[in-house]
Amino acid sequence: MSEEVDALTIGRRIRQLRTARGMTLDELAAAVDRAPSQLSMIETGKREPKLTLLQAIARALDSTIDQLLSERPLDERAGMEIAVERAMKGQTFQALGIAPFRIAKTVPDDALRALLALHGEIDRLRDERAATPEEARRANVELRHLMRSQDNHFADLEKKAAEILAAVRHPGGPLTQRSASDIAAHLGFTLHYAPDLPQSTRSVADLAHGRLYLSSRVPGKGDARTAVLQALSSRILGHSEPRSYAEFLRQRVETNYLTGALLMPEEHLVPVLKDAKERRSISIEDLRDAYSVSYETAAHRFTNLATRHLGIPVHFLKVHESGTITKAYENDDVNFPTDRLGSIEGQMCCRKWTSRVVFEEEDRFNPYYQYTDTGNGTYWCTARVEPSSEGLHSVSVGVRFDDTKWFIGRDTTNRGVSKHSVEVCCRRAPADLEQRWREQSWPNVRTPRTLLATLPTGVFPGVDTTDVYEFLEAHAPQ
Repeated sequence: MSEEVDALTIGRRIRQLRTARGMTLDELAAAVDRAPSQLSMIETGKREPKLTLLQAIARALDSTIDQLLSERPLDERAGMEIAVERAMKGQTFQALGIAPFRIAKTVPDDALRALLALHGEIDRLRDERAATPEEARRANVELRHLMRSQDNHFADLEKKAAEILAAVRHPGGPLTQRSASDIAAHLGFTLHYAPDLPQSTRSVADLAHGRLYLSSRVPGKGDARTAVLQALSSRILGHSEPRSYAEFLRQRVETNYLTGALLMPEEHLVPVLKDAKERRSISIEDLRDAYSVSYETAAHRFTNLATRHLGIPVHFLKVHESGTITKAYENDDVNFPTDRLGSIEGQMCCRKWTSRVVFEEEDRFNPYYQYTDTGNGTYWCTARVEPSSEGLHSVSVGVRFDDTKWFIGRDTTNRGVSKHSVEVCCRRAPADLEQRWREQSWPNVRTPRTLLATLPTGVFPGVDTTDVYEFLEAHAPQ
């Protein structure tokens, strides 16, 4: 609770105790040897009293310091008055040009309830309007710039992961399922699998009872550790309800980063990577297998550490089978397509780039390697195709030609030429085909539904809060 709200609550308690004892403001002021105007400022929350004055007021009111400092209002009316006064000092009222006013005793309780309901609805609508597709793209661009400036390495999150692993006495190396359970217990949570978990959620935490619910419908091939750690990461990081889509996005990135840092601890992984570099045998597949994680998790984790600890700039792409880029990161000057805001996500990946060519490969057991010549130099990539609920995706990691010497797969003979910065490379069909078919075709688009849909609204975009609350109500301990 903020200091401002504390002052409001304290002042309201003083006024209620004073009126309950039949004392006037002048009488209380005389009892504590202060001016009535000074006490009036305290009762209205405009001034925070010092401890010595609070002690004097408590004695004069035949009360205690604990009663005056309690965060809980004395009754429902006081709680509503404090909430309205707090709202009047907030951004919503100020943005509407509504000047704060004194809440008299004659103001009906129903009027206060209506004001609070309107304030909540205005805040909700404002949040929905803020979460537009353009706002999402801007937030994505800002976050990618931050990631690039830090080489996609967040030291504070690495430190937090190390602290948690030390707290559960993790011996080092890959995180076991038992260790993931120990982390849950360390944070005060018991794990519960439910068949009726809301469809819009991956997990639901009951903070009141320390229960973490996960879906029992998860396929057997799913990684139980990842689901648990993703759910716990927000608690470890102290996340509160996001106030904007940018904050929601940042929280999601932090959650995924911390999960990866717990599954593949920096202290253990860095020596492994340095040894692989010395042997010129860096392999995302080897990381995946050594730590029993998905290829995407191994690829992400490599980007976290490659530049900071190995001195290797990298890029990462996740591309839907339709050709749409769904995730991207780069600090190696690779030239990915962007929209006018600079957003890579949602753009079409070049047909000649490794991330698209890999879909044409019949061999899905072995990784696919390719050199690609661009107008900005030659890049080498390793890629794999993985299934997801949205269809097939390719995940690729790549480096500049000079850094290829550190990787397994550098001897590939696969080569491509990508000129996606030139419109005719991929963004337009060959002129003869376009002339023949443009007026004679009508495709039914197949694109990830998350990119076709308007951006989900709400505090947690896409989550049906009614389902969540009904689920918790049904499963709460009696």
